[in-house]
Amino acid sequence: MKKIFSISIVFSLFALKTFAQDNDQRLIVITTDGFRWHEVFKGMDEEIARDKRYNQGDSLNLFKTYGGNSPEAKRQKLLPFFWGTIAKQGQLYGNRNVGNQVDNANPYWFSYPGYSEIMTGQVDTLINSNDYMPNPHTNLLEFFNSKPSYIGKVAAFAAWGAFDRILNEKRAGFPVINAFDDPTVASNDPKMKLISDMLTDSHKPFGTGECLDVFTHHAAMNYLQTKRPKVLYISYGETDEFAHEAKYKFYLEAAHQFDAWVGEIWNWIQSQPDYKGKTTLLITTDHGRGDLDKTKWTGHGQSISDAHEIWFAVMGPKVSPLGEIKTAGQYYQKQLAQTAAKLVGTKFECEHEVTEGVEIK
Repeated sequence: MKKIFSISIVFSLFALKTFAQDNDQRLIVITTDGFRWHEVFKGMDEEIARDKRYNQGDSLNLFKTYGGNSPEAKRQKLLPFFWGTIAKQGQLYGNRNVGNQVDNANPYWFSYPGYSEIMTGQVDTLINSNDYMPNPHTNLLEFFNSKPSYIGKVAAFAAWGAFDRILNEKRAGFPVINAFDDPTVASNDPKMKLISDMLTDSHKPFGTGECLDVFTHHAAMNYLQTKRPKVLYISYGETDEFAHEAKYKFYLEAAHQFDAWVGEIWNWIQSQPDYKGKTTLLITTDHGRGDLDKTKWTGHGQSISDAHEIWFAVMGPKVSPLGEIKTAGQYYQKQLAQTAAKLVGTKFECEHEVTEGVEIK
């Protein structure tokens, strides 16, 4: 009887410890807008890079910088952190050449519906415009911000100004710093003040609705380092903007820089005792772009038949180091919210039904 009682105590203590550890888990979700799976898994597209309409008169340098004798060599050059670290410590999904398919479940294949699908874990076909009103559905970040162990420890930084509506900042109750918002609202320290001043005075190639990614990244990194959130979302946008402008050189350079920034975030995590071994990264995109017709790589939406094709990557303490997933499978963007929640030891529950997540081993 005493032995049974002792075992029960040990089991109870283990369960309490596990629960406490799960409540101390961190999550960072990172997206880069409209970045194709083709470049993720195959690197630079040589046909597009040779085309004078897209290479900005610099094909020689493109091939020197990102070219290679195989898709593996080219993707390593373009995304060295993805293929040097995530491929060894995490998992990558979406290489359709081996039958591993990831798709939008929403029927529109552009940004607001895609980000809503990522963050709410479901599809609402009424969300059919980038100008849609503040999202009526609870999102994953909002869910975490309602939990006692996470409240006040959630934030989002985005280059695109629509995220205050996509994440419904007024209702959700956590800071959403997007486009040309003053980042000192989230963290009023000297570095954030400098970023704010530079943002105000910066060149605005995409108008007032979207800032350059460098400002979003450094504001998010400063917030991560000083405020130490448990859940953070960072959304970069230049891959989409330069694709729409048919500037393949800048599109590749934006992707290469994005890869370096993800590496910076991960390497910082590994240097911090309160983040190392407790932080999961989920990295993905909101929609795909055309490829069957190479002239369609600049666009997306329902008129482009393959623009629903996307990808995602995960890395963290509950993710086995399987690298590129080469088994055939079908996954959807709406599964990512629950996948992220499960990887930090919880279940995303709210007023709408949340799609079951991907079984990450």
